[in-house]
Amino acid sequence: MKDQQGSNRISSGVIAAVSAAVLTLGGGVAWLASNQSPTPTRPSNTITQPTQPSTTQPGQEQTPSVYWLKPNATSFDLVPQPVQIAATQPNQVLETAFQTLLAGPTEGTDSTTIPQGTKLLGLKRENDEVHVNLSDDFTTGGGSASMIGRIGQVVYTATTLDPNAKVYIEVDGEQLDILGGEGVELQQPLTRESFDQNYPL
Repeated sequence: MKDQQGSNRISSGVIAAVSAAVLTLGGGVAWLASNQSPTPTRPSNTITQPTQPSTTQPGQEQTPSVYWLKPNATSFDLVPQPVQIAATQPNQVLETAFQTLLAGPTEGTDSTTIPQGTKLLGLKRENDEVHVNLSDDFTTGGGSASMIGRIGQVVYTATTLDPNAKVYIEVDGEQLDILGGEGVELQQPLTRESFDQNYPL
């Protein structure tokens, strides 16, 4: 009888000790888990927040200009008109700028020598080159001054995003080498610098 009671006491003490150890261990694990759980969420918040503005800003930084002709005492000046364009891709920005150019000026003393009805058939920008494909209407009407003026408008508008870009002008998909009845010869590619040197307005 006494031996049974002693063994009962031992087993109760062992159970109590094991229960205390389990509770202590469980409490320690819970404490560790509760203290470590916020750690992964902090870096993810700090990483995602700075990246959001960088994905939305670059497209908003480009403001192209369309170039019109403004009469001066002896000839014309090429004058820029900034345009608001929502597009973010360079081709879309330039295409929209050219649509504005071909539509003609809407107010003020600015003018254009690009014939009405000229259409943009295609535009491609690669590296430092811009290829502008216009309809045959671009070659009609006007003397040499008119021809030089419209070439200047195309070259300066095409290089609005990169003033050092090389411009290739095509008509109906073919490179334009001579423009108009008076035969203004184009030395392509054209740049702002080469236009200013070889085709004074």
